[in-house]
Amino acid sequence: MSEVKISAEPRTEFGKGGARRTRRAGKVPAVLYGHGEKPRHIALPAREFAAAIRHGGANQLFNVDITGGGSALALPKAIQRDPIKDTYEHVDLLVVRRGEKVTVDVPVQLIGEAAPGTLVVHEHATLSILADATRLPGGLEVSVEGLAAGSQILAGNVPLPQGAELAADPELVVAVISAAPTAEELGAEAPAEAAEAPAEAPAAEA
Repeated sequence: MSEVKISAEPRTEFGKGGARRTRRAGKVPAVLYGHGEKPRHIALPAREFAAAIRHGGANQLFNVDITGGGSALALPKAIQRDPIKDTYEHVDLLVVRRGEKVTVDVPVQLIGEAAPGTLVVHEHATLSILADATRLPGGLEVSVEGLAAGSQILAGNVPLPQGAELAADPELVVAVISAAPTAEELGAEAPAEAAEAPAEAPAAEA
């Protein structure tokens, strides 16, 4: 995954009030830390950051250029989002170095089609891997093509890019292939039809 250069400004206002003012200015409050360095409070341009995450995912590598403070390679370690506004509230960035290996969670995509009459259940959508910070994959792919009911995809079965190592348990179940329910089984599970409405009571005599 290629790195994205992004500008940043030192942040001098802290607390909820300062964070709100930073966001109103079109920036995302962030903290840059790691390798024994003193944490640096910065503000990132919201649009550029959002575009990079949409394109590269949560493990996008950034080359952060800080106004008056040099630059640093960093990976998002924690991202806080507002689910209603769909905006970024705060970001923790971990400083990394070229050639350094880091542990990250990477999305796993199932490709292909299992055998007819089966149902594929994706048990774990991500896997932890150890890889070069400057060569992190955007995702992993594993095929379920032709797999019969009763088959499993384990973490150890997922192909990894060159130089990457599995950090998760190799026996972790990523996907399970089971027999799809038959039409008869679905019919038996369907809720019973509503009972007929009771007959109307006879009208009272005058």
